Parts: sequence; C-alpha cells; structure tokens
Amino acid sequence: MTRHPTPHALRLGVNIDHVATVRNARGGQHPDPVRAALAAQAAGADGITAHLREDRRHIRDADIERLMASIAIPLNFEMAATPEMLGIARQHKPHAACLVPEKRTEVTTEGGLDVIGGRDHLQRYIAELGAAGVRVSLFIDPEPAQLDAARALGAPVVELHTGAYCDAPEGAERDHELARIRRAAAHAAAIGLECHAGHGLSYETVGPVAAIPTIVELNIGHFLMGEALFIGLDAAIRRMRAAMDAAREAVPPWTGAP
Repeated sequence: MTRHPTPHALRLGVNIDHVATVRNARGGQHPDPVRAALAAQAAGADGITAHLREDRRHIRDADIERLMASIAIPLNFEMAATPEMLGIARQHKPHAACLVPEKRTEVTTEGGLDVIGGRDHLQRYIAELGAAGVRVSLFIDPEPAQLDAARALGAPVVELHTGAYCDAPEGAERDHELARIRRAAAHAAAIGLECHAGHGLSYETVGPVAAIPTIVELNIGHFLMGEALFIGLDAAIRRMRAAMDAAREAVPPWTGAP
C-alpha cells in the first residue's frame, strides 16, 4: 500500500477564475486576477488554479501568460481536452494541467470526466501533456472505476469532485457523499495515484475532506472570492488554511486502511 508521507502535507490551491468573472462583467482590467494570484501567494497558497474556458468567460489567454511570468508558486491550468487548449498548455508549460469536462451551457463544472467512456479521446492529451513536462491530473467523480481508468491511462494525479458532498444537506446524505470521497481517496493511494479534491468547499465543509489522509491538495476558489468581499482575500485564505491545518492535525499517519 502507498503510505501518505505525513499527516500534515496538505496543499492549498487557490482558484482565481472569479476575479476575472467580475472583471469581465464590465470589461477593462479591474479587478486583476494576477494581482489576486499574487495576494493568494502572499497569504500562503501553495498553488494557483486558473481555468481557460473555450468561451473565455473569465480567464483570458493574456492572464495565463501573465500568471506564468508573475507567480513563484505552481500554476494548475484547468482545461478541456481540445486541440486548442493542448496547444496553449504546450506553449506555456504550466506545472500542471487538470483535464475537466466543459459545456458552454453550464454555469460551473457540473461533474467529473467520464474517463471510462472517454478513454480513446483522453489518451492523446495525457500522453502529449506528459511529454511536454506538464503534470496531468483528471477531474473525476469519486468512483473507484474512474480512478482505475485514470491509472490505466497513465495519469499521475486525480482530483475528486467534491460538489455533491458540499451541496448535500447535513445529515445522512452528506455523510454518504463524504464516505464516497473517503473510499475513492483510499483507493487512489492503493493504486498509486496522487489524490487532490475540490469544488464547492467552504469553511463549513472543508474539515472532513482535509482530514482524509490520502488527499494531498485541495483546490478552492469561488467560496474564497466571495468571502473576500467581506473580510478581504488575505484573511479569507488564511482562515481556510487554518481550517485545513486544524483538521489535518488530528489525522493519524496513513497505514493503507480504507
């Protein structure tokens, strides 16, 4: 069994997409997502996530170029598996590229990739990104069969979609979704995948996910940007970091048990 290196090794990736959403609502240059990325870096973020969508509804091509030139922490480039996005990723060579499903009609990412059904399509993108020195992750629902398919395609990292857990009401339904995430994270470790998680996490929901010892990175954006309106981005990120650390402090070393 894979052993998690330490119960405290939990990274925070901050998604700055929705700073660009506010900017694009009016046009112009403000607020600047790169400034937000630098503020997140100063507040203790371990990485920055930015999703360049086909319709450029928030992050723009120039934002990716400026992020690559400006930040000193890794950039996680979220992208659909399309020839256009592959070309952009190969041009900029971010630290990581997270392949996500994308539909023009969706407000936000609605679910994970179907790695099983999309095997033939995804294989090329995983191989070419890896050959370019870009670490590939696949954004998937917390289902062991999808993890097995990701492993078979050679993706080194998966990111578990936590949206169903975060959206579920407290009680049995949320507990059920959390159990799915726990099982998937343990299975990822057992088959040699690095496991990340994200989507919809808040101060209320982050603790139980942060306490899963085989998850090594959380990616959080929309909630932090909303909270920043009230308490500032620095304070919002530091509070999230503290909540993650407090949850992880109580985690015993991973021994391979589900």
